[in-house]
Amino acid sequence: MHQLKTLIIEDEPAVRKELEWLVSQEKNLILEATANSVEKALQIIKEIKPDLVLMDIQLKDGTAFDILNQLEEPAFHIIFITAYNHFAIKAIKFGALDYLLKPIDNEEFSAAIQKLHKTKKADYINQISILKEQDQTKLIDMDTRVCITSIDCLQMIKLNEIIYLSGEGSYTQIHLENHKKVTASKPLKYYEELLPTEFFIRTHQSYIVNKNFIDKYLKTGVMVMKDLSEIPVATRRKDFILDQLSLLK
Repeated sequence: MHQLKTLIIEDEPAVRKELEWLVSQEKNLILEATANSVEKALQIIKEIKPDLVLMDIQLKDGTAFDILNQLEEPAFHIIFITAYNHFAIKAIKFGALDYLLKPIDNEEFSAAIQKLHKTKKADYINQISILKEQDQTKLIDMDTRVCITSIDCLQMIKLNEIIYLSGEGSYTQIHLENHKKVTASKPLKYYEELLPTEFFIRTHQSYIVNKNFIDKYLKTGVMVMKDLSEIPVATRRKDFILDQLSLLK
């Protein structure tokens, strides 16, 4: 199998050494170069044209987003390396891109490498596009796109297309307009953390609704959506839900 030319962008020497070792353990990877800054990374990317970049989000002279925004259409796969950073991880999740938290787990690294071969180029370009949108706007509105990892593909969906989400174990059913539905291979909790609370609200252990699609609330503890779907409201969340509805205009 063709070995992927790999570039490591990391400014912490200890983490860089760890990544070098992890790359050496993967028969499908070959380490071509390392960089510790945005400036050096851009120079090396142009010189070696890597297949894979292991990219720290926060560097001494900028961020991974600064690198991506200077590249029209990255022709390489990216795995982000980061300590916990809420905004950065949220932006990455909107694009359904891979990231690894420091300290890096060997098995998680190998799993991320295996996933690279399953991603179509067109999907990957869309994923990067969504990531760039998140970094440039810093604000999420209902036209924001999110990349949904479904059972058999990646699907780009605007937030304003989602009516509600229902959890089914480790999967989530995303219910869209015109009775369309996407099965996402992530649990409901994942989307509760990802979706902006100004637009989405969890009504029940198994449901999250788009506030813009709420039609009415019945005293029986049921939320009726504009597509006539009936969503249960948990008793313990009733007061919170009513407070949220009172804020809607």
